[in-house]
Amino acid sequence: MAASLTRPAKTPPPRAASPSDGPAAPKSPGARRGQRRAVTLFMVPFFALFTAVTVLPMFYAAWMSLFREESSGLGFGGTERAFAGFGNFTEALTNEAFLRSFGHIAFYCVLYIPAMVGGALVLALLVDSAMARARRFFQIAYFLPHAVPGLIASLIWLYLYTPGLSPITDVLDALGANWNFFGQDEAIYSVVNISAWQWTGYNMIIFYAGLQAVPREVLEAATVDGSGALRTALQVKVPMIRPTVVLTLLFTCVGAIQLFDAPKLVQLRANTMGEDWSPTMFIYTAAFKGHDYGLAAASSLLLALVAGLLSFVVTKLGNRWKAS
Repeated sequence: MAASLTRPAKTPPPRAASPSDGPAAPKSPGARRGQRRAVTLFMVPFFALFTAVTVLPMFYAAWMSLFREESSGLGFGGTERAFAGFGNFTEALTNEAFLRSFGHIAFYCVLYIPAMVGGALVLALLVDSAMARARRFFQIAYFLPHAVPGLIASLIWLYLYTPGLSPITDVLDALGANWNFFGQDEAIYSVVNISAWQWTGYNMIIFYAGLQAVPREVLEAATVDGSGALRTALQVKVPMIRPTVVLTLLFTCVGAIQLFDAPKLVQLRANTMGEDWSPTMFIYTAAFKGHDYGLAAASSLLLALVAGLLSFVVTKLGNRWKAS
C-alpha cells in the first residue's frame, strides 16, 4: 500500500509591525524617576569635584583680591588686612613686569605654535600616508615625550643645556658652533624647544585620529583625479580636519598663557629671564616671595580673563576658517 505523501506545513513568517500597531507604550513615571536618579548619581561626583577644585578657589581668589596686607608702626607693629577694593587690580594693570610678561608669552606663541602644531600635523600626515610602515610603533614613539611629566622633562633638558654635562653642547663645540642655551636672546628658544618636544607627539595623535575619520572614498576619488600624495594631503586631508586643528590651537593658546614649568627651571641658569618672565611666574613671585597675596589673586583673575578672551577670539577665527 502506497504511503500517502503529505507536504509539511510551513511556519508563517513573523508579521512586521505596522504603523497601525501604534507607538511603543510610554515608560511609567517610576521608570523615568529612576533614570533621573541614576543620571544625577553619576553627575554628582563630577560637579562636587569641579566645585571643590575650581569654583570655590575662584571665589576665594576674588575675595582675596579685594584686600591687601599693610604694616604699621614702621614695620614693627605687624601686618593687618585692609580693604583695597580694586586697588590690587589697578596695581597689576600698571605693573610693568606683569604687562611685560604677556609680551614674552606673545613672542613665545609666535615661535612655539607654528613649530609645534605644524610639526604635529606633518608627522600625522606622514604616519597616515600610504607609504608609512610600523604606524603603531611611531605613534607610541612620538607620544612617549608627553608621558614624561613637565617638571621632569624640564629637568632633563636643563641637564642637556648645561655646558660640560651635555652631549649636545659637546657636539656643537666640536662643530665650532657657539650657542649659549641660557643666553639673553637664546633662552626663549630653549623654552620653546622643551614645550615642543613634550607636546608635538600628543597633538600628532589627535591629528592622526582626525585623519582616520576622513572618508576613504574621498581619498580614492582624489587619486583617480590624478592628485598626488602632497596635493591630497594639503588640499583634501587638512581641510577636512579643520575642526580638529582649531580645537588644538585653542588648547595650545590657553596652555601657552599658563606656561610655568619650563621657564621657571630655565630661569635658574638664565638669570636674564627674571623671576617674572611669564604671567604665572609673576603671580608665583608675588604670592610666595613678595607675600602680596592680594596682588597675586588679582593677577590670577586677570590672567583667567585674558585666557577666556583669547579662547573666544581663537574660536571665532577658527569658525570663520572652517566656514571658508
